[in-house]
Amino acid sequence: MSGVGPLSQDWEPVVLRKKAPTSAARKDEKAVNAARRSGADIDTIKKYNAGTNKAASSSTSLNTKRLDDDTENLTHDRVPTELKKAIMQARMDKKLTQAQLAQLINEKPQVIQEYESGKAIPNQQIIGKLERALGAKLRGKK
Repeated sequence: MSGVGPLSQDWEPVVLRKKAPTSAARKDEKAVNAARRSGADIDTIKKYNAGTNKAASSSTSLNTKRLDDDTENLTHDRVPTELKKAIMQARMDKKLTQAQLAQLINEKPQVIQEYESGKAIPNQQIIGKLERALGAKLRGKK
């Protein structure tokens, strides 16, 4: 570095500033008054229904009538009485417990219990397994 000439710094100065005020701080009453004093332009906007939940609740009146008029039955199909009795009868004929039958068809005992009590939602795969395990026709015409 010797003999190159006088050394000088060619750097730009770096200026660090605080962040610009957030929108909430700009709307602060003190900030608005300061802007008025300095003569800056101030925009005021009236927000209708601000702070209320009217916009959300007013549109529900359209849906409420449709919901009231709706009489569609939204329940799942349950096991028919004939199927419940057929499963119980076939299981008793084979002298099996619910747990043993469940083990034969690789299902939980609770599944057999639900089918025999009529609480289960019919599943054709499980009914097919029951037909094979019990050797009885459970669905269709007898």
